[in-house]
Amino acid sequence: MGSPKKNENKGFFAAMTSGFSMFGSAMSSRSVDGLPPSNEGVEVINPEGGKEDAEEEAQKGRWKDEERDSYWKMMQKYIGSDITSMVTLPVVIFEPMTMLQKMAEILEYSHLLDQADECEDPYVRLVYASSWAISVYFAFQRTWKPFNPILGETYEMANYGGISFLSEQVSHHPPMSAGHAENEHFTYDIVSKLKTKLLGNSVDVYPVGRTRVTLKKAGVVLDLVPPPTKIHNLIFGRTWVDSPGEMIMTNLTTGDKVVLYFQPCGWFGSGRYEVDGYAYSAAEEPKIMMTGKWNEKMSYQPCDAEGEPLPGTELKEVWHLADVPKNDKFQYTHFAHKINSFDTAPAKLLASDSRLRPDRYALEQGDLSKAGAEKHSLEERQRAEKRTREAKGQKFTPRWFDLTDEITSTPWGDIEVYQYNGKYTEHRDTAGSSTSASNETDLKSIEFNPWQYGNISTE
Repeated sequence: MGSPKKNENKGFFAAMTSGFSMFGSAMSSRSVDGLPPSNEGVEVINPEGGKEDAEEEAQKGRWKDEERDSYWKMMQKYIGSDITSMVTLPVVIFEPMTMLQKMAEILEYSHLLDQADECEDPYVRLVYASSWAISVYFAFQRTWKPFNPILGETYEMANYGGISFLSEQVSHHPPMSAGHAENEHFTYDIVSKLKTKLLGNSVDVYPVGRTRVTLKKAGVVLDLVPPPTKIHNLIFGRTWVDSPGEMIMTNLTTGDKVVLYFQPCGWFGSGRYEVDGYAYSAAEEPKIMMTGKWNEKMSYQPCDAEGEPLPGTELKEVWHLADVPKNDKFQYTHFAHKINSFDTAPAKLLASDSRLRPDRYALEQGDLSKAGAEKHSLEERQRAEKRTREAKGQKFTPRWFDLTDEITSTPWGDIEVYQYNGKYTEHRDTAGSSTSASNETDLKSIEFNPWQYGNISTE
């Protein structure tokens, strides 16, 4: 890794940011000519090619020609808008997973948080914890869209390495999800309210949210601010994902932090996947350099005050990608399959669990027609439930997460904080046998009902 030289006037952070900004201009969008008149000006990028093959790339992708042209005409009126829940999309671009389940994917390499909790060195502790945060980006590069959760929908994962995880859709407009995970070493709490901006044939995704990790033995609280994501070639060309920007993990207890730069993809794939940065003391002095690729591995090495490797030290690998299935239809990891599996479901599964969604299950079975019909039916029922509440002057509040008075600011907007209230643990321990299932067949027979558990009160 090339170490940034100290800028006498601006310091380490500015020096690294300057280098990143210069690199970020390496790839610019290319407008494609040769398409039908209504599609002229479409920006298409082949991450493995150059400017000359953009027109050829535009003809590729998973859309049929007639569907592609139709949706492009429809999407044009939304350019510049947040389309998080504005546009109804066909199931052909979906994966059989919801956003609530996707929130659990970051737990695949949770052993890194266990190691961080056991670590005595405060800076190596940040290396382990930030590598955990990076590890999920291999899964995030999937180009299939997860289902938007129904209000009151939940997802629970149990029986996985001693970890319990519960998430709930706490708001429909704007769409917001909250999640809580815990084992003997850490707690993981997240509130997410994604914000998007449609740019035409691409969309920017801003991770408005709050992510906190508490390491129990170490007695520290970590705050994570991830980089934004850009989805290229939404309709024309093969869809691909990049996350150029900085990731910051801050030890709120000590003030130490890790700043990592996700390099943008340049022409012919230059710089794609690369991540570089440092663990800093509270006084902003670099202590450890980190380098790697978010789709392969991360390594670290102690450094001096100038950010150069200390003599007598060498790079040490802290994380590498586990084996993944070959030719998987949705590019799932083995862990993603476990998330969808009833093997990780509790015996007393909530009827609001994402696994039970009929549209998700139909898509998993390859029945696109049924998946589309079931998706439409769920969305219509959700609208009907909302009209009924409004007519009665009622409002919905989540059951497993409570809205707090805290407002968290992010680079892309503020977000209300929901906190796990612990009531699900009590519910699980006292639930009657009628909610219990002895095998996968029994679990699959539970009818999906996200409206069963929410609290309804009169305004």
